[in-house]
Amino acid sequence: MTATEATGTTRSAGAFTTPRARRRYIVVLVVLGVIALGSAFGLLAWDNPLPVGTPGFWRIAQHRATAVVVMALVAVAQAVATVSFQTVTNNRIITPSIMGFESLYRVVQTTTVYLFGVAGLVAIQGVGQFALQVLIMVGLAVVLYGWLLSGRYGNLQIMLLVGIVIGGGLGAIATFMQRLLTPSEFDVLAARLFGNVSNADPSYLPLAVPLVIAASALLWLRSRRLNVLALGPDTARSLGLDHRREQFLVLTLVAVLMATSTALVGPMTFLGFLVATLAYQFADTHDHRLIFPVAVLTAFSILAGAYFVMKNVFYAQGMVSILIEIVGGTVFLIVILRKGRL
Repeated sequence: MTATEATGTTRSAGAFTTPRARRRYIVVLVVLGVIALGSAFGLLAWDNPLPVGTPGFWRIAQHRATAVVVMALVAVAQAVATVSFQTVTNNRIITPSIMGFESLYRVVQTTTVYLFGVAGLVAIQGVGQFALQVLIMVGLAVVLYGWLLSGRYGNLQIMLLVGIVIGGGLGAIATFMQRLLTPSEFDVLAARLFGNVSNADPSYLPLAVPLVIAASALLWLRSRRLNVLALGPDTARSLGLDHRREQFLVLTLVAVLMATSTALVGPMTFLGFLVATLAYQFADTHDHRLIFPVAVLTAFSILAGAYFVMKNVFYAQGMVSILIEIVGGTVFLIVILRKGRL
């Protein structure tokens, strides 16, 4: 009698090893869905002076719906991008922010205030400025990927190190310019350098929504290829996958998601790491078709739940990103100390 027969369980080589694991996944998905829907409805209905369902209620809720849509976009972008990036790099610690997207965002915002003042920062707001930021971020990322992945070395680790150096250099440039600003200019700039839902202009959504949906859908459709990439380059090649080409395509889609999220609301360094870490714990599977929904629901639940609590309990909704950074940074340190390595 085998061990499986003795325990009365049936193991499988599929996404779930046991029927119990499948049932657990469904329960987790339902719970996260309820939390996400409850948080979204709470943001729309809480402290709304008119009865639920009346025309006046929906008019007020419509004004609040922009923030909910922005949170959903950021949740999808950060969750899908981080899970995919960690799969391609075969590392559960690093996140796409390592490539310098947030440093580039800080440089763009700081340079605008430095050259044109606060009036210039206000004057350049709009879809054109948003599209330009996304285009610059994605363009630099694609050039970096194309150069370092298809060059003589073709080394992902070198690409990551170059990304860290570029991010550090851009951060130093931004810090230098910030020291030359007047106190009033710095105050205005500092408010934009923190990730905040209120940074998003509703006029950005017609461009941001298609970008996030298209890039996320393409990554989800490549879930089976991501499963193969997770096995490592040698195994992927032996299974007939063009590893370098697939790596480049996934990293490009990740760049689109991260650039859109960062240009929309600003930097949120540890949100992706926190969400990806929790998603793998909740899903208990390595199939990306199943990990992506859990990661997205987890991200939205964290964002919407934190925003609801900070806005309606502590009246400090602008502190949401700081709270997420503290919690995410703490989880990062715990994971590092438990694993003992990167």
